[in-house]
Amino acid sequence: MKNIVIFGAPGSGKGTQSDLLIKKYGLYHISTGDVLREQIALGSELGKIAESYISHGKLIPDDLMIEILDDVLSKHPESGIGVIFDGFPRTIKQAEALDELLAKRNSQLNVVLGLEVEEEELVARLLNRGKTSGRSDDNLETIHKRLDVYKSQTTPLKEHYMEQGKYVAIHGMGAVEDIFACIQEVVDAL
Repeated sequence: MKNIVIFGAPGSGKGTQSDLLIKKYGLYHISTGDVLREQIALGSELGKIAESYISHGKLIPDDLMIEILDDVLSKHPESGIGVIFDGFPRTIKQAEALDELLAKRNSQLNVVLGLEVEEEELVARLLNRGKTSGRSDDNLETIHKRLDVYKSQTTPLKEHYMEQGKYVAIHGMGAVEDIFACIQEVVDAL
């Protein structure tokens, strides 16, 4: 079982690289962003709460994200083969809760793949995605807010995982295939 966190700023390529990991390794993929967008589209109570945070470029509260993740893992036994966590954790509290959730399932986190991309490139990617995605959070004002939130609230996770020896920096600029080749080297060595 390989449990992987794919880590990086908005626009760093987490979704793209997750898709390649799924195809190569058959891992179960949990994108907290996708889960939240699905709930928003359904108009659920969770979706309404999530929209109030996302539309302002803010993170969903830790307790709510942890509850959502536990629910997703419980409903998908196929996650027992290994999971790619995309967009989670985003805070130290969430990282600690993830460790507890995995331990409860007799498992653990194996590696954190940190996609490192320059900010100018992130903004350009997100603006480009916004032209085709229809996502309300892919506009310049919200992008800058999301990147500021990422820097202040999520970056400490890098140090947290470095201390545990689980963080591996991946140069996230260049051809998708080249980036994935670097990721594959790391995953194959697990």
